Amino acid sequence: MHPQAALLVIDVQNDFCPGGALAVADGAAIIPLINRLAEGFATVVITQDWHPADHISFAANHPGTQPFQSIELPYGTQTLWPVHCVRSTAGAALHGSLAIPNASLIIRKGMQRDVDSYSAFLEADRTTRTGLDGYLAARGIAEVFLCGLATDFCVAWSAEDARNFGLQTTVIEDACRAIDLDGSLNLAWQRLAAAGVQRRQAGTLIA
Repeated sequence: MHPQAALLVIDVQNDFCPGGALAVADGAAIIPLINRLAEGFATVVITQDWHPADHISFAANHPGTQPFQSIELPYGTQTLWPVHCVRSTAGAALHGSLAIPNASLIIRKGMQRDVDSYSAFLEADRTTRTGLDGYLAARGIAEVFLCGLATDFCVAWSAEDARNFGLQTTVIEDACRAIDLDGSLNLAWQRLAAAGVQRRQAGTLIA
């Protein structure tokens, strides 16, 4: 076990896996590896996108737009997405193969209609906290490892914010998959390196 480290399992949901509304290529392939990783952590946190149907990030709610376009909103540039992870739907559910009985917390994000939320720590307004920073601090967690979907969006934003909250942060590269929208994966790795986020392979953590 890693007693002073937490594993953050990001958005391993049906809509982000093959057959889902916003499927990440090969997304479900990482699940057995994530299940094994979770066995080695005393603190495991799972996140879920949990959007209302009229969420501001959905292209369908902006007439004349298409998914993957960008628009400007009061909090900054927003990529528009296909309708996905609508709360209480099958698409928003955690993938059925995800088996982490020792998970201690589920963080649901993107619940407010008017602001998106990629990060497990902060919504896209960069002000509203999910409470995860306080939860980890209360448990004496000084280091986090991240896995899940997608590397270049919710995993990367969560990792950057973890560093900003003073946590030693590592992305487990082979336990993630990316969307890679217009070079977003390479840009994400550049940002993460600049923030001091480390990259490791799962084999270095699994006994």
